[in-house]
Amino acid sequence: MAKQNLTPTAQRMKAIRDKRAAMTPGRRKKKADSQKKRRDAKKRGTCLVGKDYDHKDNKFKSVKANRGNDGKGTKREG
Repeated sequence: MAKQNLTPTAQRMKAIRDKRAAMTPGRRKKKADSQKKRRDAKKRGTCLVGKDYDHKDNKFKSVKANRGNDGKGTKREG
């Protein structure tokens, strides 16, 4: 993915917003859950190269398939 052309001030502000979003209780729970499921799947011998855990479908999907509400866009998600 191409890097955004942001001014230094905008880069700092975006980093602050991104960090704040990543540290919300819900996001932290999802991250911890994904890490646990990934560790467990590796123990079972599942190939996880290029895959992310999808919390909606409760399975591992390619990174591409796990973005944007399965091709329907994020406006209809929720």
